[in-house]
Amino acid sequence: MSSSFVDSPGTFRPMLRLTLPVLVEQMLHLLVGLTDLWLAGNFLPGEAYVAAMTLMIYALWLVGNVFGFVAVGSTALTARFVGAGDREMANRVMNQSMTSGLIWTAALIGVALPLARYFPLVMGLDGLAASAAHQYLVIELCVLPAVMVERVAVACLRGAGDMVSGLVVMAIVNAINMVLSYALCSGFGPLPALGWTGIAVGTAIGHCCGATILVALLAGGRAGFHLRLETMRPDFDLIRRILRIGIPGGIDVILVSVCHLVYLRIVLSLGDVAAAAHGVAIQVEALGYMPGGAFQISAATMAGQYLGARDLVRARHSVVMACAVATSIMVVAGAIFYVAATPLASFFLGGRQIEVVPLAAHLLRIVAFAMAPLAILMVLIGALRGAGDTRWPLALNLLGILLLRVPLAMFLAYSIVPLPWGGSLPGAGLGVVGAWYGAVIDIVVRCGLLIARFRHDAWQRIDV
Repeated sequence: MSSSFVDSPGTFRPMLRLTLPVLVEQMLHLLVGLTDLWLAGNFLPGEAYVAAMTLMIYALWLVGNVFGFVAVGSTALTARFVGAGDREMANRVMNQSMTSGLIWTAALIGVALPLARYFPLVMGLDGLAASAAHQYLVIELCVLPAVMVERVAVACLRGAGDMVSGLVVMAIVNAINMVLSYALCSGFGPLPALGWTGIAVGTAIGHCCGATILVALLAGGRAGFHLRLETMRPDFDLIRRILRIGIPGGIDVILVSVCHLVYLRIVLSLGDVAAAAHGVAIQVEALGYMPGGAFQISAATMAGQYLGARDLVRARHSVVMACAVATSIMVVAGAIFYVAATPLASFFLGGRQIEVVPLAAHLLRIVAFAMAPLAILMVLIGALRGAGDTRWPLALNLLGILLLRVPLAMFLAYSIVPLPWGGSLPGAGLGVVGAWYGAVIDIVVRCGLLIARFRHDAWQRIDV
């Protein structure tokens, strides 16, 4: 589609043109984790590798999200400048975003690599599961610059209304990942059978190829951008402007990710069976909330561009419409989860690990009832971030996850709940099922709070 749609009539067709490519891209993005999980469940023995992959899915999600400090501000500013017709400033934002991303990447690698061996242990894994998770994490950290390029470059392209480039790149990344991870895991053809290591190496090579293509697209003028070394020279005033929006959004993403890891720590402490069931259910659930993720991104772009064009009516209407469509699709997905929970869980475990399948199916039936509020929550977070209103999503996400999800998960999962100041309380003892009940309650409460924020018009008056 064209870089700006503010002159197009209505909001429905622009919304679909933005959302459909992103939805396919999200599906392809998810396939990276799904492929690795399927390979671990079907080619490697026991629950330990599936438990390790469960942690790695979260860890790689966190690693990608750390670039939210740059990506959130990049999307908001490029959308606002493109909507206002200021191409030069949009291009400057993209170049300075890449510079900021490179600086941030160097700092992250310096901190994360020495600590990688301790991460699985802190998260509650031990033995084979912990050593496998550490090995996978080190390999992926070595290609962190490629992950940065994927996140930041696509964020800028989305802000400019280009949703197709990310789709094409993720299709290539997934093709490489699926072929190489399978071949290196199983020893297909002349390639050695590297097992778990092969899965990680195939994923890393896929990210490197994707980043290379994105750099070539930006350097070649995609969406009106021109990536040049001379324009990447640090412009600290513009970087501060990007980070003024991006830091609250990035803190939001990072702290929410950390809170999710605390939540995951509770699940992993329940044993490998609970961890494996949680990992399978999370990946299947992701198939259902992908529409929410796609509409979240399109809502961010539309809100930013319409506000840049001073069209407050269509900015608001586009977000309401995105909520309605995303909710309809995700409710259907929830119904499928409820009816087909067992076959969906069985697929990723290859008919093995019989104890894990019914537990994963139970978790899918629980989350089926949360799909509607989850859709609204995701879209509204995207819209507020796209408008530059990043502080409220931060506050509400922390309130929900830190003060609701984690305490509820501990109380409902454990029979004896340890208290931070010493001592303990009796808990419900429902195991991983209780942890998922806590997550559903958190989703419903945060959905209500975000609706209240959106109904207040202050988000339309944020100065970026």
